[in-house]
Amino acid sequence: MSGLGNINRAGCRNTENHLKFNNMRKQFFKEALLAVALAAFSSTAAMGQSSSSAEPEQEQGKKKTELAWLKDIADRVSLHGYAQGGFNYTHQNGEDKGTFELKRTLFWVDAQITDRWSFLFMHDFSSVVQEYYTDYRFTNNKALTVRLGQFKNGVSLENPLSPTAMEAIDVYSEGVTYLTGCGSDPLMGVQYGRDLGLAIFGETNDGKFRYEAQVMNGQGINKKDGNKEKDFIGRLEYRPVKGLNLVATGQIGRGHAIANSPYIPDIHTGDNYKRNRWTVGFDYRSKDFNVHGEYLEGKDGDVTSRGAYVTGSIPLYKRLEFVGSYDFFNFNTSLGMDQHKVIAGLQYWFFKKCRVQVQYVYKSAYLNNWVDDFGVKHVEFTHGANHAIMAQMQIRLDYSRKK
Repeated sequence: MSGLGNINRAGCRNTENHLKFNNMRKQFFKEALLAVALAAFSSTAAMGQSSSSAEPEQEQGKKKTELAWLKDIADRVSLHGYAQGGFNYTHQNGEDKGTFELKRTLFWVDAQITDRWSFLFMHDFSSVVQEYYTDYRFTNNKALTVRLGQFKNGVSLENPLSPTAMEAIDVYSEGVTYLTGCGSDPLMGVQYGRDLGLAIFGETNDGKFRYEAQVMNGQGINKKDGNKEKDFIGRLEYRPVKGLNLVATGQIGRGHAIANSPYIPDIHTGDNYKRNRWTVGFDYRSKDFNVHGEYLEGKDGDVTSRGAYVTGSIPLYKRLEFVGSYDFFNFNTSLGMDQHKVIAGLQYWFFKKCRVQVQYVYKSAYLNNWVDDFGVKHVEFTHGANHAIMAQMQIRLDYSRKK
């Protein structure tokens, strides 16, 4: 009995040991499985956290790149604009007329593509697209630049200047308006003194000497050439002392008439005709006064036109100035179509390039429009007094990030 008891007790102990071993093994697998699960969860969470933190960094980098690109564009672009409008009263041929006018509303963008290459686009919201051209500077200094597109022709001292810098509300002199295609020559029409073509220009001797040579269609803005010939224009400027600029310009070309003209009866619509011009002038500016003047002469077919003007301004009190001008022009020397023009007025600069102007204008001749008994319209050059009182406000703003 004792032997069997010993055997039974030994078997029980073996069974207990086996059960303990199985329980330990199960516990080990449970703990190992839990450890693997925790490790997998931690790894997944870490990966998710890393991915979510990397995504904002990428977005931030993208936004920084976009902002840098926009800043670079903004640094290269300059915005400009101005408006001129007011009220005109005229007394002509016994008739009184008064009207409000919005003469000009211009906006233009100047883009500096590189340090040598630039582009400009200008639009007048009261008329048409006026300028679009590209410049490329070939030299390290300002000695040689090429321009291609639509821009102002270089004839006369005044034509290349902005209306915002001119003293007269009428802007340019009678001779400049007629000879440069600004609107009073019916053969050429209203071209705002601009044309399509190619120009080379530059300045030397620390800006004392400036030159310009142009090859133009000769037909005006936003249109093709009306004939096979091109117009050649030259311009020289010399600044011997501070504030003084001496200017000489010339043009050789052939025009294509878009209408008949009361000034030149022998040239008709569709005719090609000789069109030459030359001018000499000066411009002096100082704190005490500003004055500029010019002699002009033109040849259209066999007809000669010529004239001269002097215009200036004198400070009276702070930003208040007196403006005066005398202007003579003969549209046809053979037919005696001469006109005298006098301007006197005041202008007040209330903010940089912004001003209010009031001027009295006298002309000794004008174009008289009338209709005969058969309903035919006529336009005649007439000697007679023409009086006008003009008031105008000018607002100009310029914006550029570059200082």
